[in-house]
Amino acid sequence: MVDTMFVRTVVGIIGNVISFFLFLSPLPTFVQIIKQKAVQDFKADPYVMTLLNCAMWSLYGMPFVKPDSLLVVTINGFGFFLELIYVAIFLIFSPWVKRRKLIITLLVETAFFIGVLLITLLVFHAPPKRAMFVGLLCIVFNVIMYASPLTVVKMVIKTKSVKYMPFFLSLAGFCNGIVWTIYALLKFDVNILIPNGLGSLFALLQLVLYAIYYRTTNWDDDDDQPPRGGHQEEFSEIQLSSKV
Repeated sequence: MVDTMFVRTVVGIIGNVISFFLFLSPLPTFVQIIKQKAVQDFKADPYVMTLLNCAMWSLYGMPFVKPDSLLVVTINGFGFFLELIYVAIFLIFSPWVKRRKLIITLLVETAFFIGVLLITLLVFHAPPKRAMFVGLLCIVFNVIMYASPLTVVKMVIKTKSVKYMPFFLSLAGFCNGIVWTIYALLKFDVNILIPNGLGSLFALLQLVLYAIYYRTTNWDDDDDQPPRGGHQEEFSEIQLSSKV
């Protein structure tokens, strides 16, 4: 008989690999920023949100919160430090007005995370209660992040064009959500199951829209091109929110 924990570990490793490449997907954006020495129209918001999201999931996977969740910590720990680099690039190449706003946002996030950490350690004394508290917050953050790229879906339906909704990114997001959903089911974890189940459905919607509007997309027309740093970057980064 196959050991469930062994299968769960293998599935988690696969999820780590997919999530790893999803975290690296915004690299072309930052290569462009560094070359231009300016953030141009690119937005820091999705990266700042993902930074906090990774910090929260890393906390969730800690042994004193949710035992046997090392693979949750590994990928989110990697994501956290990579997002730190992304945000640091924004800080370096942003004008002072944007930089000040970004610094304030980071300070608020830091204060919030410290508050969550203190409540987790001092108020809740048993791992199940800690996992329920931190997990609920993680779910709320994921749901909020899902609301952002709905503008991309709206744009696709309105323009009948999937030119700026990358197929392989949608496919990777779908596979990522499915893998982590299976991971959550093998040793039932509702806090991982809900966001990744929702992430899978959202990615599936993207794939369905791609199938519907692929033929009506004018691949040579640049008139409908969104501004740099707009929905396409948010769309790219949002794929990360459903991974744990």
